[in-house]
Parts: sequence; structure tokens; C-alpha cells
Amino acid sequence: MAAEPAEHDGRLRELAQLFGKLGVIAFGGPAAHIAMMHDEVVQRRRWISDQDFLDLIGVTNLIPGPNSTEMTMHVGRVRAGARGLLVAGASFILPAAAIVLACAVAYVRYGQTPSGQAVLYGIKPVVLAIIAQALLKLGRTALTRDALQWAVGGAALVAYLLGANEIAILLVGAVVVLTWRTARSSDGPLALVGVLLATASAPSLGLGRLFAVFAKIGAVLYGSGYVLLAFLRSDLVARLDVLTNQQLLDAVAIGQFTPGPLFTTATFIGYVLAGVPGAVVATVGIFLPAFCFVAAIGPFVERLRTRTWTAALLDGVNAAAVGLMAGVLVELAGDALVDALTAGVAALTGLLLWRTDLNSAWLVLGGAAIGVAATLAV
Repeated sequence: MAAEPAEHDGRLRELAQLFGKLGVIAFGGPAAHIAMMHDEVVQRRRWISDQDFLDLIGVTNLIPGPNSTEMTMHVGRVRAGARGLLVAGASFILPAAAIVLACAVAYVRYGQTPSGQAVLYGIKPVVLAIIAQALLKLGRTALTRDALQWAVGGAALVAYLLGANEIAILLVGAVVVLTWRTARSSDGPLALVGVLLATASAPSLGLGRLFAVFAKIGAVLYGSGYVLLAFLRSDLVARLDVLTNQQLLDAVAIGQFTPGPLFTTATFIGYVLAGVPGAVVATVGIFLPAFCFVAAIGPFVERLRTRTWTAALLDGVNAAAVGLMAGVLVELAGDALVDALTAGVAALTGLLLWRTDLNSAWLVLGGAAIGVAATLAV
């Protein structure tokens, strides 16, 4: 039953407040962002179930674009329809883009990027514990159907740590579970999912061409921040020669230590190349395809669980996604736990998450304060 207008407006305000907050405090990359979203929309607000959240992750992993940003859009659509999709996505992107824009202004004016090492020193172990908690809860849902899903999740973890392609891991997981269940039930054909490809931009780089470059990247990019770096270098450094390698590395560094989606790297580059109009055009360009993909596929997500063969695909993708998340956790542990203090922060965060109902935003801010204090004390 559709929500009444007043209730619908209230839901839009809730989405704006929640994802606006996450756009300011969601450090640590997509896995951390999704873990924080799980805490907020499943555990605290109970807007959707664990299974529905997992299904949204599975679908998001199979389309191009920034995964955590697309998750905000999916949640917004489930909560408040098409307007909710727009409000949630924009609320998550805009605060992060504003922070990156401020860094870009400082970079152009003073020739250097601000350092976030002290903040990240304290935040990383907190994020590690938040991801671990979400992994345990999502794993209980994704891997409890049968031993095959445990096997797929474990194989995905091993494959990820060995350097296998993330999309290949997800697709193999989906096909394995589907093949196993189809062989047992003889239900349904296997569908193929197409990917929309944008055309390459021309060599000149006015605002229109700047938009085209980032829209193309947003429409075809799968994978991690390293893949984004490769796309940006290919277009802006090697082909168009409008950015230097050092500027590109500085842009990605800003995207890494600021909160929100890494794709706000586009905001930084757009400002460096064409000022505030360039920042706006680049930001809209790289995120617009994600809004289109989610709007197109969103209405069909609920139906995927109702058919045996599509449910098998989702279960396979979900099991593989949990394995990938575990792989990210292993990698982050090596980067975050560098001494006794960071190990203690991670352990304390885990204890607080287990024994209290403290919001993860306060834990992130506390970690940042510890990092700054520890650095100043040296």
C-alpha cells in the first residue's frame, strides 16, 4: 500500500538525514560504507530485512558504478520510491563532494593536499571492527541455506586474496549455485545480463567533453579504486594529456582519505581542470549512470527472489559477495592494525558494537579523535 503524502515526505527527510550523515562520516571504502548502512537501515531502523539487504548487494555488484552509492539509491527507492532514490543518492554524494571540492580549492591555491593521516590512523581500526560485525550478520543470512553456499563463500575469499577479478568471482558463484540447483530441480533457463557501454569522448576537453569522459567511466567501471585510477589515467593522462600523473595520484589520495564514495575523485579533477563548473560537471557525469542503472533495475529486484532460478543466482552472488567482503577485511586488517594502540581501538570498537547500541558514527568520530590525539602526543 502506498504511503500517504505526509508519511512519504517524512520518509524523504529521514533518507536525507541518514545518508547526509553517512556522506560526512563514512570513511573506509565501499565495504565500510555498506557495513554502516546495514547497521542503520537493517539493525536500527528495520526498513528492510537482512535477506533483502543482501539481495540489493548482489544486484549492485552486477552493475557498473560505485557500489555503496548505488546501495544508498536502492535503499532510498525501497523506502520512498523514485524520489527516495534521488534523495538518498544525492544526500550521500553531495557532502562528500563538497569536502573534496574544498580540498581541491586548497590544492590549486596552495599546491598541496591536506594530510589526513592522523585521522585515518584512528579511524581505520574502527572501520575494521564495523565491517567485521556486518560480515558476521550478513554471513549468517547468506551462508545458512546449504553447504554449497559456504563452499562458494570460502572459494570467493581464497580467489580474491589470490588476485582474481571481482566480477568473475561473483559471476562464477552465481553460475555454480544456479547450475547445482537447476540440476536438482530442472527449473528455468539461464538469463544473461547486458551492460550498457557509453561511447568514448573526443580529444578536446570543454565542459561537454569533460562530462562525456566521466559519464563513460561511470557507465562501464567495475571494481576497486585501483580500476578507477586506471580508467582516469588512460583517458586524462595518456589520451587527452590534460592531467599529470602527480595530479591524478593527488586526486585519488583525496578521494581515499575523505568520507563518502571514492568517485568524488571526479569532483577534485573537475575543479583542477575547469574550476567549479568543471567540478559540478565531472561529479554529475560520473554519478549519473548509477542513478540510471538503479532506476532501471530497481523495480525488478523484488521479483528476482520469487523464481527458483533467479533466487539461485542471487544466492550464489550473495555467498560470493560475503567472501569478497571477508577478503577486504583481511586486506584492511594488515593496513589498519599497525601497533598496539590500533589493535586496542579495534578490540574496544568490537566490544562496544557487541555490548551496546552505540551508533557507528560516534565510534568513527571517537577513532578520529584518538588518531589526532596520538599523533599530537608523539
